[in-house]
Amino acid sequence: MTVGFYLGDRLRAFNVGHIFGVPGDYVLGLMDELINSPVELVCTCNELNAGYAADAYGRMRGMGAVCVTYGVGAFSLINAVVGAYAERVPLVVISGAPSRANRRSHLMLHHTTGDLNLQYKILEKATVMAVVINDVNQATQQIDQALAACAHYRRPVYIEIPTDIAQQPCPVSAAPPAFAETLTDVDACAEAVQEAIALLSQAKSPVILAGVEFHRFDLEDKLLKLLEIMGFPIATTLLGKSCIAETHSQFIGTYVGALSRQAVHETVEKADCVLCLGAIMSDMNLGVYTAKLEEQRLINANSEKVKIKHHYYQPVYLGDFLDELCQQWHNSPRQNLDIIPAASLLSEPLTPTAEQKLTNAYFYKRLNHFLTEMTDPQLVISDTGDAIVATMDLIMPQAAEFIGQAFYLSIGYSIPACLGASLAATERRVIAIVGDGAFQMTVQELSTIIRHRLHPIIFLMNNDGYTIERVIQDNVYNDLQPWKYHQLPQVFGDCWSCEVRTETELETALEKACHHLSSPTFIEVHLDRFDCSQGLKRLGAALKSMNSH
Repeated sequence: MTVGFYLGDRLRAFNVGHIFGVPGDYVLGLMDELINSPVELVCTCNELNAGYAADAYGRMRGMGAVCVTYGVGAFSLINAVVGAYAERVPLVVISGAPSRANRRSHLMLHHTTGDLNLQYKILEKATVMAVVINDVNQATQQIDQALAACAHYRRPVYIEIPTDIAQQPCPVSAAPPAFAETLTDVDACAEAVQEAIALLSQAKSPVILAGVEFHRFDLEDKLLKLLEIMGFPIATTLLGKSCIAETHSQFIGTYVGALSRQAVHETVEKADCVLCLGAIMSDMNLGVYTAKLEEQRLINANSEKVKIKHHYYQPVYLGDFLDELCQQWHNSPRQNLDIIPAASLLSEPLTPTAEQKLTNAYFYKRLNHFLTEMTDPQLVISDTGDAIVATMDLIMPQAAEFIGQAFYLSIGYSIPACLGASLAATERRVIAIVGDGAFQMTVQELSTIIRHRLHPIIFLMNNDGYTIERVIQDNVYNDLQPWKYHQLPQVFGDCWSCEVRTETELETALEKACHHLSSPTFIEVHLDRFDCSQGLKRLGAALKSMNSH
C-alpha cells in the first residue's frame, strides 16, 4: 500500500466512510490515494465547512476526518478543530505539506509564512496528538498511533504528510497499536462509589444530571440501567441532550440554569443530592453561571475522575464508575416521583389558526409535535443563537438524536454539520434549525448537500438579524442585509423551498416536507425581530441582573 491508501484503509476500519476536504496543490497526490482507498472524498466549498461537516460526522460515527492543503487550507480549518477539541469530538485532521526537499532548501514557499513548522506548532496545541510523516518506514506506525489516540481520547489528532511521501509504498504493520480501553484505579473507584452511595442513600430528593460523555463514550445503555435501578428523576445538560429518549417517564428536561423551564431548574436546584455524570461544566451548560449546584450536594463523575465535595478519586473511568454504582446499589427504586415529565409538553393542545401570524413559541411547539409525527428516526441539528436555546425544550423521541455546539458555540455550524450528519446517518431524517445570521456565514454548503442528493429539512429562522445579541445588548452591529432566503436554494440546484408567515402556511410546508425525499426541503420562517424563545428571555434577564451587581 501507499501511505495515502493506508491512511484511507485504516480510517475505514474506524467506521469512517467519508473524508471531507478542499483540494490544493500540496494535497492533490494524497487525495488521489484516498480516492482509490475504501473511503469517499467529499469536497466542500471551503475548509471551515469541511471541518464542521467532519465534526458532525464524528459525533454520529465515532470518528470524522478532514483533509486540506498546507497553510491557507489548514489555517482556515482551525476554528472547527478547536471546536471539536472543546466538545470532545474524535476528528482526524489531515494536511498535505511541502516536500522534504523543499523543507531542506529553506525556500519561501507559497501558502506559507516561511516557517514550515508553524502549522504543526499551532495544530499541536489543538489536538491530543500531532505527527509529521517524514519516513515511509515509520508512516504506518505514526498513522496507527494517531488514530488510536483519536479513538481513545475522543479528541482531534493531526497528521501531516509531505507531497513526496503520500504516494510512496510503505510496510504495513501486522497488528496496529491500540490504547487500553480504561485506566481505572480499582480501589479509587470503589471508594468513590462507597461515598456516593452514602450521600445518595440519605437524600430525600436526589436527581441525576447527565452530560455529553454518554454520547462520546457510548454509555447510554449504562445510564438507562442506572435509571431503572435507582428510579431517580433525570435532567440532561444542553450538550448532553438526547443521551436518553426524552419521552422517558423519569426525564424532566434540559437543565441550563436560569435558562431552563421553571419546573426543571427548581427540581435540580432543590435536590439535596445531584449525581452529575459525564458533563462538561461550561458557562453555557450552567446557564451562563446562573446554575445553583452547591458543592456540598454534588457528586461529579466524568471520563477521568470522580469529585465528591472536596474529595477527588482518579483515575476513574465513567463507565467503570457506573458499573460499580449499579452493582453496589441495593436500595429499592424510588417510586411516585414528584416531578413533571418533559413529555407532558406534548400534551399541550395545538390547533393552527388561519392567517394567524407565526410566533417563535408556536413554531417550536408545532415542531415538537412534528417530531413525534414523523415515522423515520430523526437527527435534529441546532445552530448557535436563539435556535439552540429554543431547542432545549424540544422532546427527542425514542431513537432520535440531537447535535448542537452547546459549549464552543460557533455560529454557522449547522449547515455544514447537516452535510456531515446526513452522510454519516443515512437512515435518519436530518432536521436543521438555523438563524439568518448563522446561515449567512456558511450558506454555500447547501450546494454540497444538493450535489450529494441528500434530503434534510432546513428551517431558516428569519428574525432580521442577530436576535440573541439584541437580547443581550442591541446596536447596529446586530443588523444584517436582508436576503430572500427561500429563493436562494434555487441558485444552487434542485431543492424544494418556500417561505411561511402564518400558522396555516407552516402546516402546508410541514406536510410537503414529510413526503419530499428527492432533494433538500428549505423553509424560511418569518418572525418579528424581538420574537425569541422564553429561554433566551430568561438569559437576557439573568445577564442584566448579573451586570447590575
